[in-house]
Amino acid sequence: MEIPVIEKGQLPPCPVAADALQGIPRQQTNAGLWHGENWRSFVGELQAAGIEVREDRGSRGIYVTDAGGLAHGLPHGVMLAQDAQQVAMLMMKAQHYRIPVTTRGGGLTTEGEAVAYGGMLLDMTGMCHLLSVDKKALTARVQGGMLWHRLAELLRIDGLDYISAPLNLASSVGGTLGVGGIDVNSARYGCSADQALALQVVTPTGDIVECSDDQNVELFQRVLLGYGQFGIITEATLKIRNYTPMRMHYFFYHSLRAAIDDLMMLDQRGVCDYTGILTLMDKAITLLVGFDTPEREQDFRHIMISRLRGCREKKFALRLLGYYLPRPWRWRQLRFLLRWKQALFPDLLPAHHMQKGVLHDRSAVFSRAVWKHWGHKHMVIPDLAASKEKFITAVERGNAVCKKYFPYYTLYCVGIKLRPEHQPHYELSAIPPDATGWSYGCEFEPILDDERHYSRDYLQSFKNAIYDIGVDMGTSYYRFGGMMKAYIRRALGDAVVDKHLAWKRAADPAMILNRDVIF
Repeated sequence: MEIPVIEKGQLPPCPVAADALQGIPRQQTNAGLWHGENWRSFVGELQAAGIEVREDRGSRGIYVTDAGGLAHGLPHGVMLAQDAQQVAMLMMKAQHYRIPVTTRGGGLTTEGEAVAYGGMLLDMTGMCHLLSVDKKALTARVQGGMLWHRLAELLRIDGLDYISAPLNLASSVGGTLGVGGIDVNSARYGCSADQALALQVVTPTGDIVECSDDQNVELFQRVLLGYGQFGIITEATLKIRNYTPMRMHYFFYHSLRAAIDDLMMLDQRGVCDYTGILTLMDKAITLLVGFDTPEREQDFRHIMISRLRGCREKKFALRLLGYYLPRPWRWRQLRFLLRWKQALFPDLLPAHHMQKGVLHDRSAVFSRAVWKHWGHKHMVIPDLAASKEKFITAVERGNAVCKKYFPYYTLYCVGIKLRPEHQPHYELSAIPPDATGWSYGCEFEPILDDERHYSRDYLQSFKNAIYDIGVDMGTSYYRFGGMMKAYIRRALGDAVVDKHLAWKRAADPAMILNRDVIF
């Protein structure tokens, strides 16, 4: 990276964050450490109320980093959430003593949002119960610390299923509702947060509030997709559905543009229940198409297949060989593609989950495949969210950045159907403000292995290059937080950010709940 020459006294304001390394473009450090003022008095009052605070090094060290593996911090203490009353007591005392509180569910953040740099780490996974199920109304009441895979297991007992959840089901329900949650059926049903009918929320000042579209509406609008700034989700009422197996089809492309065009066409025609794009570099581009019922699959076969520009696996394999065989200097890349196909496809279509060509228990399949094949000590997945008009260009530019930094990488593209009535929920979220009908997102993820070691600065520079595309194009990001927080004004504008900042200061006077994530 070329470092610009800056004359003494001419150092411009850092465009990323106040604690960025000066003179090195876009390099982000951890958030500032909180040093422990009033900690002993705070802990003493919690202990007097019968609340356990774990301060030993072992208990605190469990939470030293998140799935990203690039941000590291250590809380002063850890509290395992047991019920809303206990969480409310914590927040009331934390507000009084000005103690930072960082909430954590599955810990699957990638920019350090679930890492505490001092203060209290609130582990929500102690609140992990399915409280009730209404089979007639198709709703479920769950605690915020429940992980999605456990919810799926319990619902399946009664032949039920969640509607939309993140592909990695080790995420918590409350954490997901706070950031959105994207599934391969989000282009049909919306994000996970769109499935929430009501919430129990502990506010930053320690009140326990029930909210929905009919009750405490403003709080409901701010907490959903609010990145943990306006309250802690302790319970949620979710829309659910009857369980159905999944019928999957795969189409292969050489062109990102053609695959994205087909993805958008299928989404807007509403002919599929599941859609998404998964690539290995830009050489093997796969469009995933899935169905909940044989009737919808049959309609697709009769009406839509002939309109797709992709082909089936055998034909694509012949085309791929035709490209690589005359180019021996690229055979190493071909060997990589073949190894990944041999490893990945059995996990996407495992024999023990298949019956007569139908995939059962898609939640276990996709979640385990994601973590197995893309998990690493570092989870580097910068992402862009854009309107459908800007999306193809954003992906092509991001793909060029991936090529520059890494020999092997994947892209994951998915659509999100937007609910006009949910616009207030989207206002501070990763949903681009200029998107209508659908928003589209792409994750740009290097395939990291143990043979190559990349420095933290190198990985951060890659992420920054992706984010710069968003700044230049006026798009948004799946995740606001960590080093992305200073981009929010560019993406959403001063009016929106200042309005939510004023709400944050009113709701959280000491500014202690999940500090440095956005505000």
